[in-house]
Amino acid sequence: MKVRNVLNNILEMFKTGNLPEAVAFSVFPPMDIPSNSWSFINRLIMVYSGTHDARGYRQWREVGRHVKKGAKAINILAPRFQKRENDETEDYYLIGFLSVPVFRVEDTDGEPLEYQKNTLPEFPLMEKAKEWGIEVKAVPGGRGYYGAYNGSEIKLAAPEEIVFFHELSHHAHKLVLGELKPGQDWKQEIVAELSAQALCCLVGKKPDDTMGNTYQYIERYSKKAEPPLTPITACLQVLGEVEQVLNLIMDKEDTHKEAVSF
Repeated sequence: MKVRNVLNNILEMFKTGNLPEAVAFSVFPPMDIPSNSWSFINRLIMVYSGTHDARGYRQWREVGRHVKKGAKAINILAPRFQKRENDETEDYYLIGFLSVPVFRVEDTDGEPLEYQKNTLPEFPLMEKAKEWGIEVKAVPGGRGYYGAYNGSEIKLAAPEEIVFFHELSHHAHKLVLGELKPGQDWKQEIVAELSAQALCCLVGKKPDDTMGNTYQYIERYSKKAEPPLTPITACLQVLGEVEQVLNLIMDKEDTHKEAVSF
């Protein structure tokens, strides 16, 4: 009943337009790493290899880390130049590319990197992530997203509760459906964001802190439906799934349930 009441209150705010302004979320400091200067293709290779930081063997040694025994390198492309000499100038021209082996940060041990020193707040419902076997970790900001979920891990570039709740809701939605669609599916994103906003209310966070951001987020994704929908209509279409997600997350979270009053 509490879940339904919270959702009704959120939808009522959406309908009346009585919404606070969106606020800028804080993010963890961006990281200064070699791959920031790589080509777009090489950065894609790195991301598709499941990491946000990859470096050569010597580069890892320079920051006090070593590559684990048996780790497999990923290969990026480096331009190969040849000197051209003439009577007036001495310059270089591109003759091809070389395959350069680099190793993921996940395949190294040693001294902690600066961006690994970011610590997460003690979020409510963190125990639920642990119960589901989901690792939650902080990652540097400036990567174009606040949070990410890949099925077994939640990466947070912002120390905001609602960002954690959004990604946790993706996992709960996966449990409800059996599997999520790949990519940024409009319906899945709205389920996660509406669930996250409801969770903020259920754990006692003030709507003024997050409601404006939630409305803008849902409004953006509701336009991606076919045909495009209003935010209210989009929310009503997914309300049943949102209730299932919330009930799944709040199960056995008696402490939070008892602490909330409406």
